[in-house]
Amino acid sequence: MLSEKITSALNEQMKWEMYSANLYLAMSAYFSDVGLHGFANWMRIQYQEETDHALKFYDFVLSRGGAAKLSAIDEPPAQWANALEAFKAAAAHEAEVTRRINELVHLAKAEYDFATDVFLQWFVTEQVEEEESVKNIIDRLKLVNGEGQGLLMLDNDAAARVYTPPANSAA
Repeated sequence: MLSEKITSALNEQMKWEMYSANLYLAMSAYFSDVGLHGFANWMRIQYQEETDHALKFYDFVLSRGGAAKLSAIDEPPAQWANALEAFKAAAAHEAEVTRRINELVHLAKAEYDFATDVFLQWFVTEQVEEEESVKNIIDRLKLVNGEGQGLLMLDNDAAARVYTPPANSAA
């Protein structure tokens, strides 16, 4: 059984994961609007992953006897100056997600909730991957100054990304 404090924190993270999904869908729309359909694809897949993450929290809360609470989600931004700035915003967002996951791990350990701690370790590992993938795109965008044929080549690379549901996911 989850404590009220843990349940509240997990529900807050579920809300944050849904905000993340909306942010990436907004970025996908932005990239579609500016004709970078590969990056739009990359962000749409990111949206799907974040939705999966929210559902992992939802399912975990329910499986531990907690009440899953669906809260209102803030509207994400809709415009960025260019591809590099959009990915920098994604990197800053992922750093915040990592900070939040780390706080949840700390709370689970403080509450001696080892099941929640084990559950959260998947997200700790996932955040390393999330931050690295965005950083790699930023590094490449910087190499091509975020413009010209290099930008189009990176956009083409991003078009090849394929959605893969997480292991043990009902999604």
